[in-house]
Amino acid sequence: MMQSLQKLGKALMGAVAVMPVAAILMGIGYWIDPDGWGANNIVAAVLIKAGGAVLDNLGWLFAIAIAFGLAKDSNGAAALSGFIGYGTIKLILSEGTVAVFKGVDLEKLEGDAAVQWASQGWGAINDKNVLIGILVGILAAWVYNRFHTTKLPDFLAFFSGRRLVPILTSLFAIVLAAILYFLWPLVYHALFSFGQSIESMGALGAGLYGFANRLLIPTGLHHALNSIFWFDVIGINDIGDFLGGSKTLEAAAAATDAASCPGTWANGVCNVIGEVGRYQGGFFPIMMFGLPGAALAMWMRADTKRKKTIGSLMMAGALASFFTGVTEPLEFAFMFVAPLLYLVHAVLTGISVAIAAAFHWTAGFGFSAGFVDMLLSARNPVANQWWMLLVLGVVFFVLYFVIFYFLIGLLNLKTPGRGDDEEEGPSAITSDSEFSAIAEKIIAGLGGAANIESVDYCATRLRTVVKDNVPVKEKDIKATGVAGVIRPSQKSVQVIVGPQVQFVYDEVARQLEQSSVSLKGEQEV
Repeated sequence: MMQSLQKLGKALMGAVAVMPVAAILMGIGYWIDPDGWGANNIVAAVLIKAGGAVLDNLGWLFAIAIAFGLAKDSNGAAALSGFIGYGTIKLILSEGTVAVFKGVDLEKLEGDAAVQWASQGWGAINDKNVLIGILVGILAAWVYNRFHTTKLPDFLAFFSGRRLVPILTSLFAIVLAAILYFLWPLVYHALFSFGQSIESMGALGAGLYGFANRLLIPTGLHHALNSIFWFDVIGINDIGDFLGGSKTLEAAAAATDAASCPGTWANGVCNVIGEVGRYQGGFFPIMMFGLPGAALAMWMRADTKRKKTIGSLMMAGALASFFTGVTEPLEFAFMFVAPLLYLVHAVLTGISVAIAAAFHWTAGFGFSAGFVDMLLSARNPVANQWWMLLVLGVVFFVLYFVIFYFLIGLLNLKTPGRGDDEEEGPSAITSDSEFSAIAEKIIAGLGGAANIESVDYCATRLRTVVKDNVPVKEKDIKATGVAGVIRPSQKSVQVIVGPQVQFVYDEVARQLEQSSVSLKGEQEV
């Protein structure tokens, strides 16, 4: 079960990975024309519309990415099947089509009848429905994995194998549409109510989300949690609405009830300023300031003879966290050797997110909560008092430094550079590292090529599946300078490399290209 959820989270990130494109395009567009949102400048209009091409089609993107990501060999036929499946569901269950099925004249609906119809959620089955995209992606991947080797009689041989998959997906999508025809109103109502309950908790709900987000990092399941709050799965869609900027403001102005409000509905008014972005803003103080403060504390607590080595490791991690929001190199430096510190980190993250939400300080991101995304979101019309997140960040820098420095010394925690379990401590992997030697040692640490089934990589991790977990030597792998090694399951081994992961993978793939190892490339986790 855990491995299946991890695979789903991995596939989800195939769609999430394109969000930075939308963030950059729309961010620059809003910088150019912060008042007219493209009305006063053609370049700004083009950039904002180009970013909207991603945000306005998230349902399609998730269907395609999940189908491709869950397919056994990541074949294009699976992605095509996801596209066809989503198109089938969208057209069959569109509001207009369902109205015809039910004999409802949408133009004549008014009053209680209109409210009752809206509560069924048929209007939510559109180009942006992430939940439908996830369901279709899983269906398309199952069809591909089950039928892509199917052989048909000679007179139908042209449609055998992978060509058969999109055809069958279309048929199965019709069956899924028939099921959803009866279940969707119930599912929509339940999900919408859940979303409303989370939002009704206000800052506390946002803080609980921030806490859970960090706790799930070691398992990789934080991606699944993020999709609930960041995308339009249960009606929250925090990233989409924030990056939507002007469209979100227009939707808020036109909203007539809670169901049509992209923010919070109170006293007959849809509020988005200071509301949209509440599940993102509080991460900026942690990633830009808090974790660098922890890095400083760990460096200062390192043994004297190891300070230089640990200093380079901590500096690389701190810079990555501050500028890009990539936190894993730092988090995995203490996650397993000092789990108490990681629990403190999760609690502080929840507090930061709750404080930002309580004071309505909002900013958003397309990739992660680093300086680059902060800069791009600063002139987004939905951003609210984003500069206060920098002030809050200074506070959290101090908190992280003081708490980490105190606990490491008081409890003698074995953070990097402390204790006698390593002779010299690992060096950070940088652009100047000798990747061929690193790759060779990682392969050996995994038990050799004969013990490796598959290898892929994401933004920071080299992900492997081994045949036998016994020959795996974590200490040898860590000695290469990687940030850490985790084992989500018995045969899954993930090596936390950091921003240089692509170059490590490329060298690993080169050394394994003559073997039977499945080399899957970037999987956008």
